[in-house]
Amino acid sequence: MLNLKKILYPTDFSEYSIAALPYAVGLTQQNDAELYCLHVVEMPHEEYLTGGYMVPLDVPHVPEDKVLRTARARLERFAEENLSEIDKKVTSRVLVGTPFVEIIHYARDQSIDLIVLGTHGRSALASMLLGSVAEKVIRKAPCPVLTVRHPQHKFEMP
Repeated sequence: MLNLKKILYPTDFSEYSIAALPYAVGLTQQNDAELYCLHVVEMPHEEYLTGGYMVPLDVPHVPEDKVLRTARARLERFAEENLSEIDKKVTSRVLVGTPFVEIIHYARDQSIDLIVLGTHGRSALASMLLGSVAEKVIRKAPCPVLTVRHPQHKFEMP
């Protein structure tokens, strides 16, 4: 029998991550588990590498504390609107960094039993070249990962 006591639901608030929400909530309730809701803010880089040199970008600088305040407020509002039906306390957290890395570190640090996240609809070529957060989490997670495809995303054979 599965012993799911801690479930992690990472979200970027997209329709793809929202598609996984009913699974995270349902599994949390069925297993009398704790739900951890995580949003990772990826700060824009002000420089990029080209031809072996760092080249500055014209990215408007937004103070990190303002970005974090906005992200925390959005996650709090999201939790109030979507997670209030869960009997146990929901732990919500905003982190800054590379999303797949922060998701994996958080899962490891919190001893998460299952990660539930949405897949992103992307062409096979784009996935091969770029990879997705979901694909990277699946490959590197310290626990099982349930991925949920958006119901309106049609399957295309590679």
